[in-house]
Amino acid sequence: MSLGQIAAHIDGKADGDPSLVICGVASFDEASSDELTFASGAKFLNRLHSSPAGAVVAPLNAPAGAKPLIRVENPALAFARAAWLFVEKPPVTGIAKSAVIADDFVCGKDPSIGPGVVIGKGVKAGDCIRIGPNTVIGDNVRLGDGVCLNANVTIYHGCILGSRVIVHSGTVIGADGFGYASDGLTLFKIPQTGIVQIGDDVEIGANNTIDRATFGKTLVGSGVKTDNLVHIAHNVIVGENAVLIAQAGVSGSTKIGRNAVLGGQAGIAGHLEIGDFAFVGPQSGIAKDVEAGAVVSGSPAMPHRLWLKVSRIISNLPQLRQQIGQMSKRLDALEEKADANNM
Repeated sequence: MSLGQIAAHIDGKADGDPSLVICGVASFDEASSDELTFASGAKFLNRLHSSPAGAVVAPLNAPAGAKPLIRVENPALAFARAAWLFVEKPPVTGIAKSAVIADDFVCGKDPSIGPGVVIGKGVKAGDCIRIGPNTVIGDNVRLGDGVCLNANVTIYHGCILGSRVIVHSGTVIGADGFGYASDGLTLFKIPQTGIVQIGDDVEIGANNTIDRATFGKTLVGSGVKTDNLVHIAHNVIVGENAVLIAQAGVSGSTKIGRNAVLGGQAGIAGHLEIGDFAFVGPQSGIAKDVEAGAVVSGSPAMPHRLWLKVSRIISNLPQLRQQIGQMSKRLDALEEKADANNM
């Protein structure tokens, strides 16, 4: 594509020859003379024109020079949009002969269904679905347009996925929630009769587990992104555009606000509310509600700035203990001396 065509696609302004041909995208230091890269932080802007790339996506105020630029407000976002122009779309493969599909399966145009796929009764899917090898889809599942289920995904019965949902390999959606009643000695399983519903434009990482609701639905809002190895328990509500990073775990009936971020290995107790735009730091343990817009860290979680102070003190605790012991001995000696003088 030409530089001018790319600039138009990403709502940027070409600063240089608009007819320059770009054949791909690459990193700042590894791009070739016919590839596009981007620069946003000072680290790259200070050597903007030293990149071997043919052109650079850069901020509006980037310094002019010999290097052709595409000026935009948000270089990282614009570059991501440009990169998709050079990603080859997978071919439409139709339905593999070894797929096992119920007779009443209904889907739209141009499906790609790989070998070993199993699709249950009453399943309905939209246009342009992509289902990888050995994926299993239970009875009465609903899939929107453009859904992509990679290899070895399992979607249990009754679950609903919106349009353009991407689910990576090994993920299980709709397994039973972890619910039991006890008589003090034994555990009695509570039927998990709800479903999982996932909105549009959601991407679920590899080896996620999203449990079905005890009653009603476990809900993952539109635009949510989860990293690999994330667990979402029964009846959890994840707000739109929230981000859950690797190994985060959310206990049952918790509500995650829109645009909230859970750092890696964050653990969220049940029946809590994490507010909109809240940020939970990595390895944090959340045992109470987090206000909207709050930034918390640590276990138990506390305001992030306080946690930074606490974490600096922890490594000094042995020395502080020794100093306190010495001070205590000196204080005891002074008190003994004062008592002797008063006699």
